[in-house]
Amino acid sequence: MHSFSQLLERLVDAGLDFVIVGGFAAVSHGSAYITQDVDICILFSEENIARLRQALKDLHPLHRMIPGELSFLTEPKPGEPLTNLYLKTDFGMIDVLSTVLGIGDFRRLKQTADRLEFEGRVYQVMSLADLIAAKEAMGREKDLLTAKELRAIAAKRDNPGS
Repeated sequence: MHSFSQLLERLVDAGLDFVIVGGFAAVSHGSAYITQDVDICILFSEENIARLRQALKDLHPLHRMIPGELSFLTEPKPGEPLTNLYLKTDFGMIDVLSTVLGIGDFRRLKQTADRLEFEGRVYQVMSLADLIAAKEAMGREKDLLTAKELRAIAAKRDNPGS
């Protein structure tokens, strides 16, 4: 069984510049949240899409939200505009976003992202403050509960003795 961490390793190894957002970012900050996918934010350039395709090429990436089992390796065609991708792979689901509600685009996220080193690789993870703001902006019950938990984590970090 493969894991989300192996999926993220492939993205780093392919040279993709990305920030981990969503549930996996929450877990990296100490949340007990269980996530069903990996969410990342990237700059949607032709170069980044090519790197993403290279990283996923042998994992049978298919579009989740488009009927017909379309392969990400052939659709969309190079140069077609993209804002988000929702893919399923042999290693699990990955959502690739251009912006995060309540925060902004990749460039904005990258400015405040935390750097996390794990097993010799460096990952950029959405900052705790940005993650709380994004979860609150989503407004769904599960996101609001996660934001509450993340606020408690932030308070503990700010006051380690309490």
